[in-house]
Amino acid sequence: MSHEPSLIVTIAASFGLALVLGFVAARLRLPVLVGYLVAGIIIGPASPGFVADVALSKQLAEIGVILLMFGVGLHFSLEDLFAVRRIALPGAMIEIPLVTALGAGLATLWGWPLGGALVFGLCLSVASTVVLVKAMEKAGQLQAMNGHIAVGWLIVEDLAMVLVLVLLPPLAGVLGGNGSGGDGASLAKALLLTMLKVAGFIALMMVIGRRLFPALLWQVAHTGSRELFTLCVIAAAIGIAYGSSALFGVSLALGAFFAGIVMRESSLSYRAAQESLPLRDAFSVLFFVSVGMLFDPHVLLDSPLRVLAVLAIIMLGKSMLAFTLVKVFGYPLNTALTVSVGLAQIGEFSFILAGLGVSLGLLPQEGLNLILAGSLLSISLNPLVFHAVEPLQRWIRSRSRLARFLEQTDDPLAVLPMTFSSEELTNHVVLVGYGRVGRRIARALRDRGLRYVIVEENRDFVETLRGKGLPAVAGDAQEPEVLIQAHIARAALLIVAMPDAARASRMLAIARLLNPDIGSIARVHSDEEAELLQSENFGGVFYGEQELANAMISDIDIQLHRHLTGQH
Repeated sequence: MSHEPSLIVTIAASFGLALVLGFVAARLRLPVLVGYLVAGIIIGPASPGFVADVALSKQLAEIGVILLMFGVGLHFSLEDLFAVRRIALPGAMIEIPLVTALGAGLATLWGWPLGGALVFGLCLSVASTVVLVKAMEKAGQLQAMNGHIAVGWLIVEDLAMVLVLVLLPPLAGVLGGNGSGGDGASLAKALLLTMLKVAGFIALMMVIGRRLFPALLWQVAHTGSRELFTLCVIAAAIGIAYGSSALFGVSLALGAFFAGIVMRESSLSYRAAQESLPLRDAFSVLFFVSVGMLFDPHVLLDSPLRVLAVLAIIMLGKSMLAFTLVKVFGYPLNTALTVSVGLAQIGEFSFILAGLGVSLGLLPQEGLNLILAGSLLSISLNPLVFHAVEPLQRWIRSRSRLARFLEQTDDPLAVLPMTFSSEELTNHVVLVGYGRVGRRIARALRDRGLRYVIVEENRDFVETLRGKGLPAVAGDAQEPEVLIQAHIARAALLIVAMPDAARASRMLAIARLLNPDIGSIARVHSDEEAELLQSENFGGVFYGEQELANAMISDIDIQLHRHLTGQH
């Protein structure tokens, strides 16, 4: 009797059908991930015909989650996460109970017991990191402040869900599920143990990992073997993720994310990101296919109104809460819209939690089906909603009263202090963005004795700068009011230090409207973006790789000249 290789069949069917349906979706101008999800439904157990191995598919999808979060960590730093702590931490910790209450309230109206309602609400409160990262990358926001806030927000959500997964089993009996329940002492012990494990893992990665893994990467790179280097990167990502889960109870995604952060300390981190990119993209497809495989389309026919109610909480209730929280913390409209849209979906943690709830006798099977339906629909619609962010901003700004209300013009950090004289703010530089590049530019301006005003969306940065007596304004420089506060009308130069060509173009249009003679310099990420800004007569456009090549060529000329002339 022949044995069918289930792993190969599952991979072949998943990739093959995902390719075909992804291509069809692209031709229909739909997000390609819709094709991946439909591919999963077709080869899943709820559809007739061939059925792939669901368990194997879920494990392959976990590899995709690990590699994707490892890649995100490679592009982030502790400084990036620390910079958004004042919004990501309280924002997530306020949003989780509020969304949980919405979901639990809806389930209670359906007659579900307290335990099932609570688990159901928690499942709706946590967004998918994989979906968020993909959407942010597509929108070019992952490396921007908006991306940092959204990713930081989800890291807090992931940590909160780790605690929930630990505490739910001992609480199951009390909540009406299987088990005898636990007393207050055992719950406190479980909570303390989990927090100690998480803290121990983070400390281990930050203290030992930051030295060990970059050194290991450097030693492997010295062998000159590309295969060994790629193997080292993949082995580190998967090994650390698994080790963190097995030893510390941390999620695979969170473990991989911190693995990327410690690897970022290496000068080879960019190469590591590039080498692992093809595998990240391929295995992330399997994540979406596996989501489709879990989905039972019959729930759409059996409970259409309940599915719509769940989708409304995920995409409207959760988004509105996130939008309100971001605005309450004083961030601009663009940030509030981008973060709220990014959180308008649910994914992997919701499946894990729902599965645990069913096994503990808390969540009815219908609850699991509704969560899967809400996940699939919200993931499918999320890219489309992202495309609506720009038109929605334009619509809001076309209505001056609504725009003034949402932009919070009474924010003290959005108004430049009166301590700066008109002489100080004449023929000055307006510097937009105070990230790694912006800080270096500001330092160079200061060393040259040049006057400048910093425009930054991160309020913590603005508070710090003002504490040092430097002129800084909090807000989105796409808004005329923000540039007016930076005295753009009397400025000599506009420098956009954030790599976003579309936003830089809008900033320059506003700046030229207020100051036709202003000079301009911008930073971009690609040749296409450079061409876009150059076509709009941006004064200076700098592309990272091109500038690096120019500097190296210049040094080549100098060293060759020294060699040929005998100078040393």
